[in-house]
Amino acid sequence: MAIGDISNLFQFLGGLGMFLYGMNIMGDGMQKTAGSKMNQFLGMVTNRRILGVVLGALITAILHSSAATTVMVVGFVNAGILNLTQAVGVIMGANVGTTITAWMVSLNSLGDAFAMLQPAFFAPLMAGIGAFMMTFSKKQKMNMIGEICVGVGLLFIGLTFMSGSIEPYTEAPIFADIFRILGGNPILGIIAGAVITALLQSSTASVGILQTLAMNGVVSMSAAIYITLGQNIGTCVTAVLSSAGANRTAKRAAAIHLMFNTIGAVLFGMGMYIIALVSPKFALGSINAVQISMFHTIFNVTNTVLLYPFANQLVKLSALFVKEKEEPVSVGQGEEGEALRHLDQRIFESPAFAIDVAATEVVHMGQVTIKNLKMAIDSLINPEEVSTEQVYEVEKTIDRMENMLTEYLIKVNNLSLNERQKMVVNNLFYSISDIERVGDHAENLAESADYIREHQVNFSGVGIDDLKAIGNMVVKSFSHAVEARRTGNMDDVRKVSQYEDEVDNLEEEMREEHINRLSSGQCDSSAGVIFLDVINNLERISDHAYNLAGYVKNEM
Repeated sequence: MAIGDISNLFQFLGGLGMFLYGMNIMGDGMQKTAGSKMNQFLGMVTNRRILGVVLGALITAILHSSAATTVMVVGFVNAGILNLTQAVGVIMGANVGTTITAWMVSLNSLGDAFAMLQPAFFAPLMAGIGAFMMTFSKKQKMNMIGEICVGVGLLFIGLTFMSGSIEPYTEAPIFADIFRILGGNPILGIIAGAVITALLQSSTASVGILQTLAMNGVVSMSAAIYITLGQNIGTCVTAVLSSAGANRTAKRAAAIHLMFNTIGAVLFGMGMYIIALVSPKFALGSINAVQISMFHTIFNVTNTVLLYPFANQLVKLSALFVKEKEEPVSVGQGEEGEALRHLDQRIFESPAFAIDVAATEVVHMGQVTIKNLKMAIDSLINPEEVSTEQVYEVEKTIDRMENMLTEYLIKVNNLSLNERQKMVVNNLFYSISDIERVGDHAENLAESADYIREHQVNFSGVGIDDLKAIGNMVVKSFSHAVEARRTGNMDDVRKVSQYEDEVDNLEEEMREEHINRLSSGQCDSSAGVIFLDVINNLERISDHAYNLAGYVKNEM
């Protein structure tokens, strides 16, 4: 191998690397720019599959990877966020959305008359402008736009490198022989496309390579079609591998993706084979990058339209490939087991979604703590009737949920986040700490209830009424704080602030009145110490509720 051949090989590999890296940076920048809107997309998915198709196309257009979208779908199904019927629509849409990058690449094949309109012409300028924006701009929005510019620039510079490295060999007989064999044998062509895509873990990248070859006029029509069909099958490998550690339902989602693309590839492959038999000249003719983009789009849109009415049948068919069996219990029991199932790391493909899922589980942890707080207060007011054992058990659950959420958020914090997302993640860290402290105070209340029962301590009627009043107000305050995190409603934030002031005033009044009762002999000293300790714990819970609402307010 001559030094020139080695140089061309290095140039091709370097170009491929820049293409992949540019695509990744561009998707990253677009995802950050979409920001909070992405975590609203999921709410669009209902039993109306058409919304799922639109959602899948939008997410894939932003991520520039149908494989990434499908991996996320597997994660959502595994977490119980989506059911299989909803997932089918998103998967179909992902295949449509993946055609966007192919059209971007095909712009590079415009003729010399349109040289200034070709992305490759201004790609270095875009990369340069983007780099300056990222380096010198202090504004987060400008940095994100800079990322997109750098990504687009590197993507097309990489394509130019690949095309330049292949150009000297376009007349080599080996290219003609390879594409003649692949074009004449549908099975070999489809397998070649599937294997290359599986190795690259991206159908967008493999389609880009095929288009680069087409720009140099070495690809035949039939070979390009068979390879493109194979690429759509190969992109399923990432989701199938991702589903290995998931539950049965998530495995079925990956199987649906594979079936959907395989059925389409078989139908179109048979059609092309028949056309090749009828018109060999057409099949052996050349194809350009734009025509590959057209076929890629026609295939995915037509496949979606044809199979859309049979989504329920695809769901049923997936059960034949993924057999019913008892799922091993590996994520724990009860509330924390449910939380761990939801915190699926496949969702990390989209940090915006990962943050949204984390916020949902923080709310879940808060709701569990509200129930425990109510039980603890009930045990104080009726110590002989209400057991504290469940309070202690739920407190252990709250502690485990805190550990799981902390570990999850640490991983989310290491993802590519914009400034607002980083702020939300930090607030979620603080939130789970505050909620866990509320759980500790509820446990303290339960311990006070145990002491009351064991030592036959009796509160006066006024003392019981005071505890009911402040306890009810504290529960309302904490409930509104958790609801503020769930909805972002400022009315809940204002109510928490109002209750915090009332609880502080009430605690001061009760402390003073209780000390007066102790001085006058209306209460015994043991009851007095417990009462003061209880209202102190309740006032601290109100403080934590105020903190929770404050984090939400800062995000508005």
